[in-house]
Amino acid sequence: MPSPQSFNIIDLKTEPHHIPVLAVWHHKEWSSLNPGQTVDQRIESMQSYLSDDLIPSTFVAKGNQLMGSAAIIDSDMDTRPELTPWLASVFVTKESRNQGVGSRLVEHVMEEARKTGIRELYLFTPDRVSFYEKLGWQVLSHEVYRGHWVTVMSVDLSDNIQNVKNRNST
Repeated sequence: MPSPQSFNIIDLKTEPHHIPVLAVWHHKEWSSLNPGQTVDQRIESMQSYLSDDLIPSTFVAKGNQLMGSAAIIDSDMDTRPELTPWLASVFVTKESRNQGVGSRLVEHVMEEARKTGIRELYLFTPDRVSFYEKLGWQVLSHEVYRGHWVTVMSVDLSDNIQNVKNRNST
């Protein structure tokens, strides 16, 4: 296991020059779930994440280099418009995995949402159910989305984030 790096979580709007790197990462990771979308379209779309509103926002983990990202957006599945808002674009570079980066990013988005009065968040994942369950998320459904089996999950933010951290440390 790599030695843990120290890192901070920052709002992308404070360092928007990271958008092209994030767009490439996200495109490589999830292009099959967004067929036809180009890196340039992702870059253009991410400009909306730079407003003063929480939704949409992207947060990045940054140590000696950029380590990962997590976003909060209005909707992430066009087949589930009734669910809002969503945790999305949780990505950690290979070099930074297994160091708590992903957990801290997810917890950061959860806390930012809770502070603004959001009571519930949603996400979908093709393959990281146990990761999210450890952070207090619960399975809502398993379904096919754009030709891929995914799990739709939610988290109740009225449950104090600290309680989730306490459950994970025992």
